[in-house]
Amino acid sequence: MKFDKPGILFDNRFFDHAISGHSVENSDRLRHLYMHLEKPEWACRYKRILPREAEMSDILAVHSSFYIDQIREYALKDDPYAYDNDTYLMDQTFYTARLAAGGCLELADQIMKSGMDYGFAIIRPPGHHAEPGRGMGFCVLNHIAITAQYLRKHYGLQRILIVDFDVHHCNGTQAAFYDSKNVLVFSIHQDRIFPFTGSANEVGIDEGKGYTINLPVPSQFGDTEYRYLLGRVVNTLAEQYLPQIILVSAGYDAHKDDSMSNTLLTTEWFGLVTEMLKTLAADYCDNRLLLVLEGGYNPESLESSVLRTVDVLCSPAGVRVGIAPSSRAEAVLDGHPLHHFWTL
Repeated sequence: MKFDKPGILFDNRFFDHAISGHSVENSDRLRHLYMHLEKPEWACRYKRILPREAEMSDILAVHSSFYIDQIREYALKDDPYAYDNDTYLMDQTFYTARLAAGGCLELADQIMKSGMDYGFAIIRPPGHHAEPGRGMGFCVLNHIAITAQYLRKHYGLQRILIVDFDVHHCNGTQAAFYDSKNVLVFSIHQDRIFPFTGSANEVGIDEGKGYTINLPVPSQFGDTEYRYLLGRVVNTLAEQYLPQIILVSAGYDAHKDDSMSNTLLTTEWFGLVTEMLKTLAADYCDNRLLLVLEGGYNPESLESSVLRTVDVLCSPAGVRVGIAPSSRAEAVLDGHPLHHFWTL
């Protein structure tokens, strides 16, 4: 079977969103990673994709015009944290975020029009905390939500599966689709940390009831527990929902070496989950799989884990990843409301 190179998107212009003071969300998160990806032994394995700016109409399909005006207003203030105490805004922020969102749309077009199987947008700032009417948690525009709405509008997709394995709950993505059955949002995240949302009882409303699935997990969960939960739940959701594309909020801050959490995932797990997602995409949606970078604040563990992801995407044959029983993980599913909507 013919294997086409995946599309990997990165661009030095994502470094322009930066401040002189300290922030763990900074350009150095990606600088060395980009240099590594440009080495000949890596560059020959993928197709380099460059971003475009997202159109305002695509941004406004998710975010309110009032919020966009706020971004522009606060970006001109002397204090970059005037808008939010952990989400800085400065004169290059909106352009950078618009470029990041547009990069995701460019990859989506490549997958839908050119038949490219997989794409990975290695962008910043992250996006999954940005709600329709506000930014937060380092996030300005919700790139994955903008991409999902773009796919609905331009390609008529009616069943989009979003998988978010960032250690923090995707409150912004959830808010964008909480009343919709056309986008199924699944999030696994450490319980009781920022943004303090994403309880198991948050399941959607109106026709979207049952199409939001949250798995808050205890701290100290690692490869075995995550492998069991994603293997069991995401496989079930894909089998019953039959997605037309899988979008992934790929956060790497659940790594054991990342100080943002007490979750204990290893670099190898990020390769395993990519294998699992490739298999699901092959089974249900003609290999349409698009990953978007979210968190990951230890540059070393972020680099190794992203490169492991890219390595799997660039490998022609996916393998089916088995799951072993885990009593700790099984306890998370006992009595979970997803049983009311999906057959595990």
